[in-house]
Amino acid sequence: MNRWIAMAAGSLAAVALGTGLFSGAAAANPYEKYEGTTIVVSWPALSHFQKAEELVEEFTEETGIEVEVDALQYLKLRDRQILEMAKGEGEYDVVSWVVMWKGEYVSKGLLTPLSQMFTNGALVDPAYDIDDIADAYLQNGGIVGGKKGYMPGKSGGLYGIPFGAETSIMAYRKDLLEQAGIEPPKTYDELLAALPVIKEKTGVGALTSRGKTGHQVTAGWLLHLAPLGGKIFDDQWNPVFNDAAGVEAARVMREITRTGPTGIASYGFSEASAAFLQGDAAMYIDTLKIAAMSRDPKLSKIDGKVGFALHPVGSRCGSETGGFAVGIPANSQNKEAAFLFIQYITSKAGDKRMVELGGDPIRLSTIAHFADQFPEYPVVAEQLPCADPDWRPLIPEWNELNIDVLGQALTEVITSDKPIQPIMDAAAEKARAIMEREGYYAWTSYRQ
Repeated sequence: MNRWIAMAAGSLAAVALGTGLFSGAAAANPYEKYEGTTIVVSWPALSHFQKAEELVEEFTEETGIEVEVDALQYLKLRDRQILEMAKGEGEYDVVSWVVMWKGEYVSKGLLTPLSQMFTNGALVDPAYDIDDIADAYLQNGGIVGGKKGYMPGKSGGLYGIPFGAETSIMAYRKDLLEQAGIEPPKTYDELLAALPVIKEKTGVGALTSRGKTGHQVTAGWLLHLAPLGGKIFDDQWNPVFNDAAGVEAARVMREITRTGPTGIASYGFSEASAAFLQGDAAMYIDTLKIAAMSRDPKLSKIDGKVGFALHPVGSRCGSETGGFAVGIPANSQNKEAAFLFIQYITSKAGDKRMVELGGDPIRLSTIAHFADQFPEYPVVAEQLPCADPDWRPLIPEWNELNIDVLGQALTEVITSDKPIQPIMDAAAEKARAIMEREGYYAWTSYRQ
């Protein structure tokens, strides 16, 4: 039975009548007007989205709205989307972006504000409950224009809904930590003390990490920068990642590399994850996606041996915010049908269905519903309030800073014994030059 037609029964009937979903005593079908419409969806060829294909088929079966999916390799996705969304009339009706791209898409006028959809009572499911979506995910993936242009704030607008979002947790080998006589580290002091002990007593790398030059080593460092109290920029866009917190996070990366599995300096996400999943590392601190991967016999040799804990705390708690969101291109010719699709896959029922299919939840109610089934879910529920919306600056210049500045400096940190402070100071000078080139200090100069 159609989800909304079912709502005609009981106490929801009055709510639905108030939104115009029903006419008189008979239930109206909110999808009927769009039956036979075809929408085109652009998203990455990654695990969560591959598992969503069955949900897409269920959407078409229930609604009569056809969906064509253009699933591209992640590194090709942004250029293809920008090409299509810049046209007068593009091919895409729904696009999925990694959180770093949202500001660029909005600044170029490529996305539809979702507020104009949420004001349409004939489209909005009264049971959708957007407040049930984890706030860290919604802010990180879908809000643009708030503080610093990408953080929560009164000037922000909603352009996307999270789908395939994530935060960071710790995964650990219960057997190896027991062998080393160590409890899962709760703080960075405990973590740093544990690394050499685990290496010595188990003969296994202590903590795996991303470390490949460029984006990957920066991502590895950022995981520690936030809980150690660091930021990339202050509120006036001055680089501050070379302060005590930034240098300490770099020192943590050096120690992880020294005590971890061989080859961290060449590890991307896949290699870092594989080191844990194949038994070459005792601990993992990165995206929560490791939990499902550890249960997959195609990927993991350690199923049944893994425990989950909160991301260790430094001067504060501060876990990753990342992943993907979905929205509607400004040049879509089928915006209402596109909205219905987004609403369907991110609804309470859709979110639970994604978990059943092996995907990742975005809703607090879904996490609570499956808490007894998946041991990482209670940890994720406790971790989400600590997810840092300023974990990295979601600005157009981040790609250059991420790869060409920090990505080079941090490689020098983990592959040498050179003093860390001068390396980070030099990177901060390069970052300042980039921000000055792009006009970030114009107002400061003007007021002077």
